[in-house]
Amino acid sequence: MDLDLVFFGTSGSVPTAQRAPSALLVRRGSERLLFDCAEGTQRQMLRSTVGLVELREVFLTHYHADHYLGLPGMLKTFALRGREIDLRVYGPPGLADLFGALKRIFGKLTYKVELHELEPGDVLERDGYNLVTFAPAHGVSAVGYALVEEPRPGRFEVDAADALGVAPPQRGLLQRGESIELSDGRVVTPDAVLGPARAGRKLVLAGDTAPSPVVLEAARDAEVLVHEATFLDEERERAQETAHSTALEAAELARDAEVSLLALTHLSNRYFGPEVAREARTIFPETVVPKDFDVIDVPFPERGAPRLVKGGVRRGRDEVVEPEREEAVP
Repeated sequence: MDLDLVFFGTSGSVPTAQRAPSALLVRRGSERLLFDCAEGTQRQMLRSTVGLVELREVFLTHYHADHYLGLPGMLKTFALRGREIDLRVYGPPGLADLFGALKRIFGKLTYKVELHELEPGDVLERDGYNLVTFAPAHGVSAVGYALVEEPRPGRFEVDAADALGVAPPQRGLLQRGESIELSDGRVVTPDAVLGPARAGRKLVLAGDTAPSPVVLEAARDAEVLVHEATFLDEERERAQETAHSTALEAAELARDAEVSLLALTHLSNRYFGPEVAREARTIFPETVVPKDFDVIDVPFPERGAPRLVKGGVRRGRDEVVEPEREEAVP
């Protein structure tokens, strides 16, 4: 099943000519999950090959304006298009109060909006994966999100199936975890023809946060960690004052969590991508600094490492840049 992350907003609090504020779309199979919806998100989507899809779910990390200001406009656009499908919005405690204030902006809608307030540690069970929330260290009501896929069946051992006399039409049942009965009455269980179970993939979206042991544990062994890098290390004191992170601190966390790829976002407008990447790579070489409209593809581990596709939803998906060779540009 395909899994990737589409970056629609990678700037910090202030938009720039090259970067919009926070918005990230996770695509898993046919599902589309939007995490944060800053100012201009719907226009970013319309400028991409994704388009303004009929989202079913939106997930907010916290209620600073640079993470939700695009939501009222998008809700209104959906209504103007005559949407009838319900929309679910998730966020930390305070979501109902936020929508109470925003309602005067978007007015009456043509569809129902379901609000779900989440506490750190909540688990949303889905088909084939869970969304697990955790508490970033940002000094406000906030949640980060970890998408954790369920383990997958092991590889099908054709030689073992042949030796047992399992006919091809029956092999699909075994691959799906069902036992079968052969014509001679023998029962073959899946473990007889399947190798060891294979781990699913894990994505961690930390939101705004200072360095945190909670985030480190949530990110452990993730294929991709999306972590903010609002400051460089020269501004470490300022980062501490505002409950943000430096690129170096994010890299240290990624190294300790043994993630496969670190993606740095939420860049201050005082910095450019190359300097942020250079600082982080002194600690963790497998670091990328995505720009708006970049994509990170996340294959199953046996098919390769996560990879950054520059302009993946703007120019097509033919330009692949590996993390160790990526030249991040502002």
